[in-house]
Amino acid sequence: MIRLLLTSDDVDIFRRIRLEALREEPNAFARTAAQWEALSEEEWKDRMTHNPVFVAFNGPEPVGPMGYMRQGADKMAHRATLVMVYLRKDRRCGGFAGAMLAALMTHARETGIRQMELAVSAENPAAVRFYEREGFVPFGRIPCGFLQDGREVDEILMAKRTEA
Repeated sequence: MIRLLLTSDDVDIFRRIRLEALREEPNAFARTAAQWEALSEEEWKDRMTHNPVFVAFNGPEPVGPMGYMRQGADKMAHRATLVMVYLRKDRRCGGFAGAMLAALMTHARETGIRQMELAVSAENPAAVRFYEREGFVPFGRIPCGFLQDGREVDEILMAKRTEA
């Protein structure tokens, strides 16, 4: 089941799955678990409710989040960036990621987003293949976009139109 988190009542679910993602796949995210752990309760609620966050569940258990952040400038508000993508290893290749992305893209389209963009580590070929299968097209590369344990890692930039 995929659910859009809309209320502050879901903050514990969001916190649990977001911190799991940051701890399990630290090289996949720009921020660290320590940075998120330091957030106040209000900051957690703010991050969850100001940008759409979708969560995949296996029964009652959250297994992955995915969200997007809309561009703020008026002339760029038709664009958004895919963020917080994570799925538990035991749930990968089971359709959860595709279902979450489909729900997110439908919501984005319905709220006026015309283009979804993302940045993915060049050292994560499985993620790059997933996004390509889902219709994302690479359009650029940021040399040394991330520093991972002192190493410079390129980011691949990808985009997809939200029209069905």
